[in-house]
Amino acid sequence: MAGKAAEAARELAAEGVPQALASGDSTLWGPSAEAEAAIRLGWLNLPLTSRELIPEITNLVEKAQAEHLDHVVLAGMGGSSLAPEVITATADVPLTVLDTTDPGQVLRALRDRLERTIVVVASKSGGTVETDSHRRIYEQAFRDAGIDPADRIVVVTDPGSPLEQLAIDSGYNIILADPNVGGRYSALSAFGLVPSALAGADVVSLLDEAADVHPLLGEGEGNPGLELGAAIGAAALAGRDKLLLEDALSEINGLPDWIEQLIAESTGKQGLGVLPVVGADPGGAGDELVAVIGTGDGDLRVEGPLGAQFLIWEYATAIAGRLLGIDPFDQPNVAESKANTNELLAAAGEGPLPVGQPLLTDGPVEVYGELPGNPKDLSDVLTILLNQVPGEGYLAIMAYLDRLAAFDIPVAEDASFDEMADAWTAADPATLRALLAVRTDRPVTFGWGPRFLHSTGQYHKGGPQNGVFLQITGAVAEDVPVPGKPYTLGRLQLAQALGDLGALTGRGRPAVRLHLTDRVAGIAHLLHAAREV
Repeated sequence: MAGKAAEAARELAAEGVPQALASGDSTLWGPSAEAEAAIRLGWLNLPLTSRELIPEITNLVEKAQAEHLDHVVLAGMGGSSLAPEVITATADVPLTVLDTTDPGQVLRALRDRLERTIVVVASKSGGTVETDSHRRIYEQAFRDAGIDPADRIVVVTDPGSPLEQLAIDSGYNIILADPNVGGRYSALSAFGLVPSALAGADVVSLLDEAADVHPLLGEGEGNPGLELGAAIGAAALAGRDKLLLEDALSEINGLPDWIEQLIAESTGKQGLGVLPVVGADPGGAGDELVAVIGTGDGDLRVEGPLGAQFLIWEYATAIAGRLLGIDPFDQPNVAESKANTNELLAAAGEGPLPVGQPLLTDGPVEVYGELPGNPKDLSDVLTILLNQVPGEGYLAIMAYLDRLAAFDIPVAEDASFDEMADAWTAADPATLRALLAVRTDRPVTFGWGPRFLHSTGQYHKGGPQNGVFLQITGAVAEDVPVPGKPYTLGRLQLAQALGDLGALTGRGRPAVRLHLTDRVAGIAHLLHAAREV
C-alpha cells in the first residue's frame, strides 16, 4: 500500500498538482467541477485571512463575558457544528451543540441557564431547516423570559444570505464568513472560530497551528496533505475504500467525527467514494484502511495539533477527489432527503404522516419495512439485515433520537465512574453499533439523525450502492412547537426520517425502520435483541 501511495504522490507532484492546488487552480477536478471549485477554494488561505476576524470576535467575547453569558449554544448543522464541537472538546471548554430536531435534546438546552445563554445561529445558506427552527424557538423563549433576542443571538452566515438580512432586520450581531468556502471546509472560518471563541477556546493558536503547515501545501515533497491524500485516494482505487479512523491516544478529542463528514460528503458521489468508519476496531478485511490520529498503529498515522490537522485533512480530501475523478466540493444528493421531507409535510397537512403498517411488533419496538424470511422477532430482523450486507458493503445505523438521553439514566449516588459509564452505555442507542460490529466482518457505522444527513447522508445515496440501512425513530413524550411554522420539532424529525428512508429505498437498498414506542424501554430491548443475534 505504501508503494502505491508514494507512486501516486510522485505522479501528482510531477503534474504540478500541489502547486496548482495551493494557488487555487479550479481546473484540477475537470471541466464539470470547475465552476463549483472556482468558488470553493477559499479554505486554502483561511489560516491567514481568518485573522481579520479576530478583533471582531474578541469584542464579541468580551461583551458576552461582561454580561456573564457563560452558556454558549450553537445552532448549526454539518460543518457549522462539527468543527466547533472538536475545537471546544479539545480545549476542554463547554459548548452546547444543537444539530438535532429531537425535542428532548432541544428542551434540555432551553432549560439550561436561559438567563445566561448566548446563541450562535450558524448557517452558510441561511435556509437550513434545523437551524432556522432553533432560531425561532430561542427567539420565542427569550421573549417569554423578558429578554431581548437581539442581546443574545449572534448570526454567522455568508454575505447576502437570507439569514444576513433577517439578522440586520432583527438587530442581531452578525459575523460574515468567507463565501468562497464550503460548509465542510469551514473549520478555520467564522463558522469554526466564533462559537469556539465564545466558549473559551484559543482560536488564535488554532490559526497559528494551521499557518505553520500552510507553506508546505505547494510542495511536491514533505507535503503532509499530499501524502495523506495520495494514500487515501490510491487505497480507494485499489479497493480499500473503508477508512477506519482512530484517535484513542490523541490529545485531540472527536476529530474522526469531523473527518467523517469531510470525506464522506466530499467523495461519496457518482457511485464512488471513501466510507469513513468511526469507533470501529480493525477487522482485517481487505477493503479497510486504518488511519490513526496521533500515536498508534495503523496504515496511516497523522500527527500534529488540531489547527494543522484541519488544514491537512481538507487538502488531502481535495487530492483524493482528484485521484478518484470526482468533484470534492459539491453534494448533489443531499437535497434529495430535504425535498422528500418538505413534500411529506406539505402532503400530510395537519394529518398524520404516512408511516405505514409495521411488519411486526416486538415489545416496545415496531418494525417497518420489507424483509425476506418472515422474521419472528427483533433478533431475526437484525440477523437478516446483517446477512444482507454484500461482500464489499456496510451496515449504517441511523438514530433519530436524543443523543444525550443516556446521561439522564439514574445512577446510585455512590456509583464509581465505571459503574456510571456502564449504565450510560446500557441506555445508549450508539451501543448497538459495537454489538452488531462483532457479529459481522463488514463495517458498521452509526449516525445521529438528522445530523448525518449533512455528512454521511451524501455517501449513502451518492456513493457505492452497497449499503444496508437500519433507521431508529422514537415516540415523542414532550414536543416543541416551531414558532411561525405549521409543525413541531417531533413532526419535523419524523418527516426527516421518513424522507431519508424514501431516498434509500428508492435506490433498492435494504432499509428497515425501528420505531421505539417507549424510548428507554425500546433501547434496552433493542440492545438485548442485538446480543441474541
